Amino acid sequence: MTLDSFDRPHCANSDALASSFSASYAGVVAFIAVATEGSFARAGDRLGIGRSAVSRSVQKLEAQLGARLFLRTTRSTTLTREGELFYQNCHPGVERIVQALEDMRDLREGPPRGQLRISTTVGFGRRIVAPLLHAFRARYPHIAVDLLLDDRLTDFSVDRVDVAFRNGRMDDSQVIAKQLIPMPMLVCASPAYQRAHGLPRHVEDLAGHSCINFRTVSGRIFEWEFKVGGRVQKFLPSSSCTFNDEDLVLQAVLDGQGIAQLAGYQISEHLRAGRLVACLAPYEPDDRGHYLCYLSRQQLPARIRVFIDFMTAGIRALDLTCATGLASVSSVPASKASELSATRCATAIGALPATP
Repeated sequence: MTLDSFDRPHCANSDALASSFSASYAGVVAFIAVATEGSFARAGDRLGIGRSAVSRSVQKLEAQLGARLFLRTTRSTTLTREGELFYQNCHPGVERIVQALEDMRDLREGPPRGQLRISTTVGFGRRIVAPLLHAFRARYPHIAVDLLLDDRLTDFSVDRVDVAFRNGRMDDSQVIAKQLIPMPMLVCASPAYQRAHGLPRHVEDLAGHSCINFRTVSGRIFEWEFKVGGRVQKFLPSSSCTFNDEDLVLQAVLDGQGIAQLAGYQISEHLRAGRLVACLAPYEPDDRGHYLCYLSRQQLPARIRVFIDFMTAGIRALDLTCATGLASVSSVPASKASELSATRCATAIGALPATP
């Protein structure tokens, strides 16, 4: 078999495909309407165009097909044999196109429904996003939720994600990033650790303390950050323990094994209850946040729009930033420090709306 023999079928298929693009799809729609209504005039009314426009579209289609599709008299319009065959072949396809258009319209304008794929970091997903999903599903039962917990950076295209939650700083200009709340990063310890070792008053005092580090998904150790003299300063303390799980870091701090820098959403409830005390608050970096990210503001399906609105309201109503602005408590006795943390957080809670 020659190379030319391989080429011929491909060329023939390509020609058939190319010629189909030159066919009058407006003529096909007009033809279906006339065949369904049995009249050019009624077909024009259904399509919202004049009878003459319908006739011209059908005539153009007949010329392209090289076949007469209708028998027309002053009293009736009926399909020819060729018209009947063409109708049988075209009608299912046109119906599917019409249904597809209606489905797309419903996804944008109708009741929210369909599949929603969400990505979030493991810690934030477990503590914040997942608990809110029950109320979201109760309000929108026709939306199926697929929640992915992954500390890696989401690739919207590869992972086929609709919405992603990201923490820290946003450097990706390809996505829309809506800040939900700030992300305070506080150094904290247990009251037991404070009684035994005290708390650092300045960043340089960390060298004399037992620090607990977090290893990120990339394998590197998470650097502690502070604002010193109006500038961000990174610090990597020597560590008594290092974990690649945020919950284990938190538990070690609660157990009095050392101090760590943790996000506000992880420690707010423990600050309220007095299980943790914060320190070095004057050096807290202020340019981090929790973000809800998606690809475009234009033509968002209803399921994505309502999820964004629901999560924005729900997360902002939670007491996740009550630790922000806590004064350094290193010189305050542990019992007083716990009372101070709880009081300030309770005041913040009172100013927040109830969680939906």
